[in-house]
Amino acid sequence: MHVAIISSNSAPAEAIENLLKKLFDKAAPEQADLIIVIGGDGSMLHALHNYMHLDIPFYGINAGSVGFMMNKFHIENFLENLQRSKIAKLYPLQMNTINNDGKTESALAINEVSIFRKTNQAAKFKIIVDGIERMTMSADGALVSTPVGSSAYNLSAGGPIVPLTSKVLCLTPICPFRPRRWGGALLPVDVEIKFEIIDSKKRPVNAVADFFEFKDIASVTIKSTDTKVIKLLFDQRHTFEDRVIKEQFSF
Repeated sequence: MHVAIISSNSAPAEAIENLLKKLFDKAAPEQADLIIVIGGDGSMLHALHNYMHLDIPFYGINAGSVGFMMNKFHIENFLENLQRSKIAKLYPLQMNTINNDGKTESALAINEVSIFRKTNQAAKFKIIVDGIERMTMSADGALVSTPVGSSAYNLSAGGPIVPLTSKVLCLTPICPFRPRRWGGALLPVDVEIKFEIIDSKKRPVNAVADFFEFKDIASVTIKSTDTKVIKLLFDQRHTFEDRVIKEQFSF
Protein backbone atom coordinates (compact mmCIF):
# COMPACT_ATOMS: atom_id res chain seq x y z
CA MET A 1 0.00 0.00 0.00
CA HIS A 2 1.29 3.45 -0.95
CA VAL A 3 0.58 5.92 1.87
CA ALA A 4 0.82 9.70 1.94
CA ILE A 5 1.36 11.24 5.38
CA ILE A 6 0.28 14.82 6.02
CA SER A 7 1.30 16.15 9.41
CA SER A 8 0.81 19.39 11.30
CA ASN A 9 3.88 21.13 12.66
CA SER A 10 3.25 20.26 16.31
CA ALA A 11 5.70 18.14 18.29
CA PRO A 12 3.12 15.35 19.00
CA ALA A 13 2.27 15.13 15.28
CA GLU A 14 5.92 14.92 14.28
CA ALA A 15 6.52 12.15 16.84
CA ILE A 16 3.67 10.09 15.39
CA GLU A 17 4.89 10.72 11.85
CA ASN A 18 8.35 9.40 12.74
CA LEU A 19 6.77 6.18 14.03
CA LEU A 20 4.66 5.76 10.89
CA LYS A 21 7.70 6.19 8.66
CA LYS A 22 8.90 2.84 10.01
CA LEU A 23 5.68 1.18 8.81
CA PHE A 24 5.20 2.78 5.40
CA ASP A 25 7.19 4.08 2.50
CA LYS A 26 5.99 7.65 2.28
CA ALA A 27 4.43 8.59 -1.06
CA ALA A 28 3.11 11.78 -2.62
CA PRO A 29 -0.69 12.12 -2.34
CA GLU A 30 -1.06 11.76 -6.12
CA GLN A 31 0.64 8.32 -6.01
CA ALA A 32 -0.98 7.10 -2.79
CA ASP A 33 -3.73 4.58 -2.03
CA LEU A 34 -4.41 6.22 1.33
CA ILE A 35 -3.79 9.61 2.95
CA ILE A 36 -3.02 9.67 6.69
CA VAL A 37 -3.55 13.07 8.31
CA ILE A 38 -1.92 13.75 11.69
CA GLY A 39 -3.19 16.75 13.64
CA GLY A 40 -6.61 18.11 14.52
CA ASP A 41 -9.89 18.60 12.69
CA GLY A 42 -8.48 21.72 11.01
CA SER A 43 -5.61 19.71 9.54
CA MET A 44 -8.06 17.13 8.23
CA LEU A 45 -10.34 19.77 6.75
CA HIS A 46 -7.47 21.37 4.83
CA ALA A 47 -6.27 17.97 3.59
CA LEU A 48 -9.77 17.02 2.42
CA HIS A 49 -10.11 20.24 0.45
CA ASN A 50 -6.65 19.85 -1.10
CA TYR A 51 -6.89 16.19 -2.08
CA MET A 52 -10.53 15.05 -2.21
CA HIS A 53 -10.30 15.15 -6.00
CA LEU A 54 -7.98 12.11 -5.83
CA ASP A 55 -10.90 9.90 -4.74
CA ILE A 56 -8.87 7.93 -2.17
CA PRO A 57 -9.69 7.38 1.54
CA PHE A 58 -8.41 9.53 4.41
CA TYR A 59 -7.47 8.29 7.89
CA GLY A 60 -7.01 10.84 10.63
CA ILE A 61 -4.81 10.54 13.72
CA ASN A 62 -5.57 12.97 16.51
CA ALA A 63 -2.64 15.08 17.65
CA GLY A 64 -4.74 18.16 18.35
CA SER A 65 -7.45 19.08 20.83
CA VAL A 66 -10.94 17.97 19.74
CA GLY A 67 -10.27 15.65 16.82
CA PHE A 68 -13.88 14.75 16.03
CA MET A 69 -12.84 13.53 12.57
CA MET A 70 -9.68 11.86 13.87
CA ASN A 71 -8.75 8.53 15.47
CA LYS A 72 -6.71 7.76 18.57
CA PHE A 73 -3.21 6.49 17.95
CA HIS A 74 -1.60 3.39 19.48
CA ILE A 75 1.43 2.12 17.60
CA GLU A 76 0.97 -1.42 18.99
CA ASN A 77 -2.31 -2.07 17.15
CA PHE A 78 -2.25 0.69 14.57
CA LEU A 79 -2.09 -1.53 11.47
CA GLU A 80 -4.92 -3.71 12.78
CA ASN A 81 -7.09 -0.66 13.49
CA LEU A 82 -6.34 0.74 10.06
CA GLN A 83 -7.18 -2.51 8.28
CA ARG A 84 -10.46 -2.92 10.19
CA SER A 85 -11.56 0.71 9.95
CA LYS A 86 -14.95 1.60 8.48
CA ILE A 87 -15.57 4.01 5.63
CA ALA A 88 -17.85 6.98 6.21
CA LYS A 89 -18.92 8.87 3.10
CA LEU A 90 -19.11 12.66 3.25
CA TYR A 91 -21.07 14.78 0.77
CA PRO A 92 -19.96 18.43 0.58
CA LEU A 93 -22.13 21.49 0.11
CA GLN A 94 -21.94 23.52 -3.08
CA MET A 95 -22.09 27.24 -2.28
CA ASN A 96 -22.80 29.82 -4.99
CA THR A 97 -22.68 33.53 -4.15
CA ILE A 98 -23.58 36.77 -5.90
CA ASN A 99 -22.02 39.90 -4.45
CA ASN A 100 -23.26 43.49 -4.51
CA ASP A 101 -21.48 44.12 -7.82
CA GLY A 102 -23.11 41.10 -9.47
CA LYS A 103 -19.97 38.95 -9.40
CA THR A 104 -20.60 35.22 -8.93
CA GLU A 105 -18.29 32.91 -6.98
CA SER A 106 -18.53 29.34 -5.73
CA ALA A 107 -16.86 26.97 -3.29
CA LEU A 108 -17.34 23.59 -1.64
CA ALA A 109 -17.90 23.18 2.10
CA ILE A 110 -17.35 19.93 3.97
CA ASN A 111 -18.50 21.26 7.37
CA GLU A 112 -20.74 24.24 6.79
CA VAL A 113 -21.66 27.37 4.87
CA SER A 114 -22.24 30.42 7.06
CA ILE A 115 -23.19 34.06 6.59
CA PHE A 116 -22.42 36.79 9.11
CA ARG A 117 -22.71 40.56 9.53
CA LYS A 118 -19.70 42.77 8.81
CA THR A 119 -20.69 45.78 10.89
CA ASN A 120 -22.49 46.62 14.13
CA GLN A 121 -25.85 46.34 12.36
CA ALA A 122 -27.60 42.97 12.38
CA ALA A 123 -27.81 41.14 9.08
CA LYS A 124 -31.29 41.00 7.61
CA PHE A 125 -32.09 38.24 5.15
CA LYS A 126 -34.75 36.01 3.66
CA ILE A 127 -34.54 32.23 4.02
CA ILE A 128 -35.78 30.52 0.86
CA VAL A 129 -36.10 26.72 0.64
CA ASP A 130 -36.66 25.16 -2.79
CA GLY A 131 -37.91 28.48 -4.11
CA ILE A 132 -40.39 29.08 -1.26
CA GLU A 133 -39.72 31.97 1.10
CA ARG A 134 -39.95 30.58 4.63
CA MET A 135 -38.79 33.42 6.85
CA THR A 136 -37.27 36.87 7.11
CA MET A 137 -34.64 37.04 9.84
CA SER A 138 -32.53 39.64 11.64
CA ALA A 139 -29.46 38.06 13.24
CA ASP A 140 -25.70 38.01 13.40
CA GLY A 141 -26.00 35.40 10.66
CA ALA A 142 -26.97 31.82 9.93
CA LEU A 143 -25.36 28.58 8.80
CA VAL A 144 -26.13 25.38 6.95
CA SER A 145 -24.12 22.34 8.04
CA THR A 146 -23.63 18.82 6.79
CA PRO A 147 -23.98 15.90 9.24
CA VAL A 148 -20.20 15.76 9.71
CA GLY A 149 -20.16 19.50 10.34
CA SER A 150 -23.05 19.38 12.79
CA SER A 151 -20.65 18.83 15.70
CA ALA A 152 -18.55 21.91 14.84
CA TYR A 153 -19.72 25.53 14.41
CA ASN A 154 -23.33 24.33 14.16
CA LEU A 155 -23.23 22.81 17.66
CA SER A 156 -21.59 25.91 19.12
CA ALA A 157 -24.37 28.04 17.58
CA GLY A 158 -27.01 25.91 19.32
CA GLY A 159 -27.81 23.53 16.47
CA PRO A 160 -28.29 19.76 16.83
CA ILE A 161 -25.74 17.01 16.24
CA VAL A 162 -27.05 14.52 13.68
CA PRO A 163 -25.77 11.06 12.68
CA LEU A 164 -23.61 10.85 9.59
CA THR A 165 -26.14 8.54 7.93
CA SER A 166 -29.03 10.97 8.45
CA LYS A 167 -29.98 12.55 5.15
CA VAL A 168 -30.52 16.02 6.56
CA LEU A 169 -28.93 19.46 6.62
CA CYS A 170 -28.90 21.62 9.75
CA LEU A 171 -30.09 25.21 9.25
CA THR A 172 -29.14 27.17 12.38
CA PRO A 173 -29.41 30.89 13.21
CA ILE A 174 -26.48 32.73 14.77
CA CYS A 175 -27.59 35.04 17.61
CA PRO A 176 -31.08 35.66 16.19
CA PHE A 177 -32.76 38.99 17.01
CA ARG A 178 -36.02 38.48 15.11
CA PRO A 179 -37.58 35.95 15.39
CA ARG A 180 -35.71 35.70 18.68
CA ARG A 181 -36.72 32.21 19.75
CA TRP A 182 -36.45 30.38 16.43
CA GLY A 183 -33.97 27.57 16.92
CA GLY A 184 -33.40 26.45 13.34
CA ALA A 185 -34.58 23.59 11.14
CA LEU A 186 -33.60 20.13 9.94
CA LEU A 187 -34.10 19.91 6.19
CA PRO A 188 -33.92 17.05 3.66
CA VAL A 189 -30.46 16.73 2.16
CA ASP A 190 -31.69 17.33 -1.39
CA VAL A 191 -33.23 20.79 -0.84
CA GLU A 192 -31.77 24.04 -2.11
CA ILE A 193 -31.37 26.74 0.55
CA LYS A 194 -30.97 30.38 -0.34
CA PHE A 195 -30.10 33.37 1.83
CA GLU A 196 -31.22 36.58 0.14
CA ILE A 197 -29.70 39.59 1.89
CA ILE A 198 -31.96 42.60 2.50
CA ASP A 199 -30.30 46.05 2.27
CA SER A 200 -27.04 44.28 1.47
CA LYS A 201 -25.12 47.53 0.95
CA LYS A 202 -26.42 49.16 4.12
CA ARG A 203 -26.08 45.95 6.13
CA PRO A 204 -23.04 44.21 4.56
CA VAL A 205 -22.73 40.45 4.93
CA ASN A 206 -19.93 37.97 4.21
CA ALA A 207 -20.26 34.27 3.38
CA VAL A 208 -17.89 31.45 4.30
CA ALA A 209 -17.64 27.89 2.99
CA ASP A 210 -15.45 26.21 5.63
CA PHE A 211 -12.49 28.64 5.41
CA PHE A 212 -13.20 30.23 1.99
CA GLU A 213 -14.64 33.70 2.58
CA PHE A 214 -16.54 35.92 0.15
CA LYS A 215 -17.30 39.55 0.98
CA ASP A 216 -20.29 41.86 0.49
CA ILE A 217 -22.70 39.26 -0.78
CA ALA A 218 -26.24 39.84 -2.03
CA SER A 219 -27.33 36.20 -2.06
CA VAL A 220 -26.04 32.71 -1.26
CA THR A 221 -27.38 29.45 -2.64
CA ILE A 222 -26.48 26.17 -0.91
CA LYS A 223 -27.09 22.63 -2.06
CA SER A 224 -25.60 19.25 -1.21
CA THR A 225 -23.61 17.67 -4.02
CA ASP A 226 -22.70 14.07 -4.78
CA THR A 227 -20.21 14.94 -7.50
CA LYS A 228 -17.45 14.84 -4.84
CA VAL A 229 -17.77 11.94 -2.39
CA ILE A 230 -15.18 11.92 0.41
CA LYS A 231 -14.17 8.64 2.07
CA LEU A 232 -13.17 9.09 5.70
CA LEU A 233 -11.96 6.10 7.75
CA PHE A 234 -12.90 5.60 11.41
CA ASP A 235 -11.76 2.93 13.87
CA GLN A 236 -14.25 0.08 13.99
CA ARG A 237 -14.60 0.36 17.78
CA HIS A 238 -14.98 4.14 17.76
CA THR A 239 -16.99 5.15 14.70
CA PHE A 240 -18.30 8.61 13.92
CA GLU A 241 -21.77 7.50 15.04
CA ASP A 242 -20.32 6.45 18.43
CA ARG A 243 -18.86 9.92 18.78
CA VAL A 244 -22.18 11.57 17.92
CA ILE A 245 -23.91 9.61 20.68
CA LYS A 246 -21.16 10.33 23.21
CA GLU A 247 -21.13 14.06 22.41
CA GLN A 248 -24.85 14.36 23.09
CA PHE A 249 -24.34 13.16 26.66
CA SER A 250 -21.37 15.44 27.30
CA PHE A 251 -21.74 18.67 29.26
